[in-house]
Amino acid sequence: MLLQNPGIPSPPSPTFTVGPVTIHFYALFILAGIIAALIVGGRRLKARGGEAGLVLDIALWAVPFGIVGGRIFHVLTHIGDYFGPNIDTMSVFYIWQGGLAIYGAIAFGLLGAWIGARFAGLRLMSFIDVIIPGVILAQGIGRWGNYFNQELFGLPTDLPWGIQITNSMVAIDLNFAEGTIYHPIFFYEFLLDVTGFFLLLWLDKKFELRWGKLFAVYLVYYSIIRFWLEGMRVDPSGYYLSLRTNQWSAIVGVTIGIALFVYLRRRHTGIEASVYTREPEVKE
Repeated sequence: MLLQNPGIPSPPSPTFTVGPVTIHFYALFILAGIIAALIVGGRRLKARGGEAGLVLDIALWAVPFGIVGGRIFHVLTHIGDYFGPNIDTMSVFYIWQGGLAIYGAIAFGLLGAWIGARFAGLRLMSFIDVIIPGVILAQGIGRWGNYFNQELFGLPTDLPWGIQITNSMVAIDLNFAEGTIYHPIFFYEFLLDVTGFFLLLWLDKKFELRWGKLFAVYLVYYSIIRFWLEGMRVDPSGYYLSLRTNQWSAIVGVTIGIALFVYLRRRHTGIEASVYTREPEVKE
């Protein structure tokens, strides 16, 4: 039996206004995360001998692709939320309401990064290794948008940091008692993402992980924490063999990460001499 604990209140609104403009906290934190990733990536690319501004050039391709891919993956794994009787199908496009799947964002973001890297003359995997610590930091920052949307919460708890959910049908659908508080999954992932950020920086500094190896480590680390956190969630999801859809995605992520690391370790044993595929033009 859960103890009587008021928990931490959720924000009363997912938006605020500045004059006639309505601003969504979710979009604001996504933008803040992107900016943080660009700053971190720019500094890391410069330290590797590249031009810091190229990170922004590639991001102009990778970010839109990632957002579209993240949304597509989310919608495909939550079809019932967007198609059916009395459902506004246009909500498929309401990204500001939440719903960007990380694995879809990674897959499509890589495609966009590949296009951008070709134009920039950078090795794709060199760029990915440079930007990936910033990416996991951006994911952590973006999770605060889930807090304002009152989403990404887990099982009931009596812990002091349990969170109140007042703007969700999930608690009603599952017949939880009034006043129940829930695990703040978004906050757990924020902490683990920030930990991952520092871990990736440390591993890169200690072992000089190049040729895409740092990206492989990221896939394994993030997929492990995602598998665990998904198991705590109570919101609707597809289940296959008693596992949520995103738990299966995490298993695939771990498998790909390990296989990629083993392959790259055998394939590339030397030092990565340059992040460029061609000599950059000398600016006069």
